[in-house]
Amino acid sequence: MKGREMNLKQALTDNKSIRLGLSAETWQEAVKLSVEPLIESGAVQPQYYDAIVESTEEYGPYYILMPGMAMPHARPEAGVNRDAFSLITLTEPVTFSDGKEVSILLSLAATSSKIHTSVAIPQIIALFELENSIERLKACQSEEEVLALIEESKDSPYLQGLDLDS
Repeated sequence: MKGREMNLKQALTDNKSIRLGLSAETWQEAVKLSVEPLIESGAVQPQYYDAIVESTEEYGPYYILMPGMAMPHARPEAGVNRDAFSLITLTEPVTFSDGKEVSILLSLAATSSKIHTSVAIPQIIALFELENSIERLKACQSEEEVLALIEESKDSPYLQGLDLDS
């Protein structure tokens, strides 16, 4: 598959899956808020949320990639219809079972493990290697501000060789 089929910026725009300034009491509620745009857009089936919760309960929050940021996801066969991302910010962080706090959730739906590792992860690393990325994302007040931040990450060396032009 070509990288352009899993372009972070394009996927967020196409799926209308950026939600800012949300509130959640628990990590389960936060994950649900992050998966809802993927369900609404048809990218995943409702059971995808259940699969993430079950995996988290069994293995812990394996998808916390850095302090303050999580990438909830489950296996492709858990209800993924097509590749997609969603991004939500929380006004107050939620605490996961390991005590880690998260206020940004970037949910991933990938139709294959290859897309997950070779296309999705490099784009996420590129975004979060930007200086003060967590604080800057939390401060975003509009979809346009989020997309501008993603655009700023496009020259990252992590993205060399990926065809992300839409």
